[in-house]
Amino acid sequence: MSTKSGKTLITANHTAPTADGALHAKRSPRTLAGSAQADDTAARKQTLALYETALKLMQAGKYEKAHSAFLQMLDTAPHDLADRIRMYIAACLSHVSKGTTSFETHEERYDYAISLLNHGRYDDAREHFEQILLKEKAADYAFYGLALLASITGDTQKCIDHLSEAIRLNAHNRFQARADSDFDGVAEDPRFTELLYPES
Repeated sequence: MSTKSGKTLITANHTAPTADGALHAKRSPRTLAGSAQADDTAARKQTLALYETALKLMQAGKYEKAHSAFLQMLDTAPHDLADRIRMYIAACLSHVSKGTTSFETHEERYDYAISLLNHGRYDDAREHFEQILLKEKAADYAFYGLALLASITGDTQKCIDHLSEAIRLNAHNRFQARADSDFDGVAEDPRFTELLYPES
């Protein structure tokens, strides 16, 4: 699935925003003899630097930013850090969903609602999407997020309703939805097809 800015998020049902933090992309194989150790050392230093930064963000109460930093390093983190990183990811999400942190922009709240969605925390994700709409009624991306949520949870009618509104507010959402595998659950519904391909 994609964020409002068009960045692709790893999602729980296709690339692995597996929700638990199993955000694992395949690593490129090492082919040059002797390069692995040097590369691993450099990667570890970079990961540790990110780790320190994320911890400081947590200590400062900036849980949404700490969560983002922990996610960035999880894919390449050494085994001795990965479990701790997942623990901190869960802690950040808990603080965010309880409202113990503030968001500087609606887009930040959206990104974390998507993260909650990817982690299977559907009620929490819905609450954040709805919070955005309470303050910005024309937030097409929040309607898009609600459509994703409805698709994932098997509510076809709500999915179509929310996606229709997202497209009405921003036609780009139609093209984004065509490539979004999180809508696979409703892809066979004729109403969904008509919504995405009105010209056919």
